[in-house]
Amino acid sequence: MKIKRWLTLVILIGGLAVGGCSTQPGTSVESSNANTSTMETTTTAQISSSEMNNLPRLEGKATVEMIVNGSQIIIEVNGDDAPITAGNFVDLVNRGVYDGLVFHRVVKDPQPFVVQGGDPQGKNPNFPASRLGTGGYIDPETSKERYIPLEIKLSGDEQPTYSKGLGQQAGISKPKVVLNHTRGAIAMARSQAPDSASSQFYFALADLSFLDGDYAVFGYVTQGMDVVDQIKQGDRIESAKVIEGLEQLK
Repeated sequence: MKIKRWLTLVILIGGLAVGGCSTQPGTSVESSNANTSTMETTTTAQISSSEMNNLPRLEGKATVEMIVNGSQIIIEVNGDDAPITAGNFVDLVNRGVYDGLVFHRVVKDPQPFVVQGGDPQGKNPNFPASRLGTGGYIDPETSKERYIPLEIKLSGDEQPTYSKGLGQQAGISKPKVVLNHTRGAIAMARSQAPDSASSQFYFALADLSFLDGDYAVFGYVTQGMDVVDQIKQGDRIESAKVIEGLEQLK
């Protein structure tokens, strides 16, 4: 039974990376198609300090309202402990990037795992569903995809650690992170390259402590978790807007 559980976790974690999208429930948050390459092939270098300085930051907390299937999901975004990751998400919400996008991966079997969306390519209804999960946000100012660094804050640290996994990928089974993967957490999907997150995110459908330290949590669902539980693959984000704390975005 331990071997079976271990194999299940390996399969699920493999999907947290951003890559090809699979229509098979139970493949990962990273790629939807196990036969397609992940984004790690395109983003292997760490983000420089100058690039980090140009990224949006959230200095404090913000609240985002997301409408899915006509119902409200309220998310508290934590810029105190994940300023760059939170700032990136709030900035994209404010730009309307998530409006109309598809949840291209929903993994509930063999156990509740994640609901993943945020690929901008999904706004085009004619874009092949088999390729969803490969895209990120293209910054109109640079015409390039915006990437953000992996950002993990440990208990007792004043600042987050950037560009390196501090969990199982570093051989640490229970890292003392400030923002845990508890049920209702929202975090960034990425490939195996630490600094490859862009716009794709996922909701945790259960406590997923084995992801702590390796994927950046930046907030939590405070209302509407029942709505998240009912999301099906192919459902769309009708709208997302910042309803409080936008002035904290720098």
